[in-house]
Amino acid sequence: MVLIALPSLVMAAVVAAMALRERAVYFYPPAELPAASELAGREIRLGGMVVEGSLKPGEGSKVVFAITDFEKTVTIEYDDLLPPLFGDGQGVIVQGMLREDGHFVASEVMAKHDENYTPPEIADTMEKAKQRAREKAQTPTE
Repeated sequence: MVLIALPSLVMAAVVAAMALRERAVYFYPPAELPAASELAGREIRLGGMVVEGSLKPGEGSKVVFAITDFEKTVTIEYDDLLPPLFGDGQGVIVQGMLREDGHFVASEVMAKHDENYTPPEIADTMEKAKQRAREKAQTPTE
């Protein structure tokens, strides 16, 4: 009886794992963003700080802005109303898809809660970027 049930349980676990993998939305800082061809049209999350002065209005509710992790900057296009706490220099996470031209088309924009809070993903990313910048500055050039 157990031998009959075991393959069914294994198959159910494999199917569940495959379904979760397909629905997973991965987070990347701009410096670690893979090429659009590697993402194969999958929706991802991208997090960083809104670049000062980068917010530009488009047609209708469309806006364009840039986010950075202080190592790389990515242009974001969004066609909806921005959250009330969105602004220059603020932490933000965007969810959407990367186009072949390197622009990110967001389907959702999530702004941080207040001036004292930064989402853990962004805080970790910013700290790693600052550490890499310090290491790069200390490396002697030839």
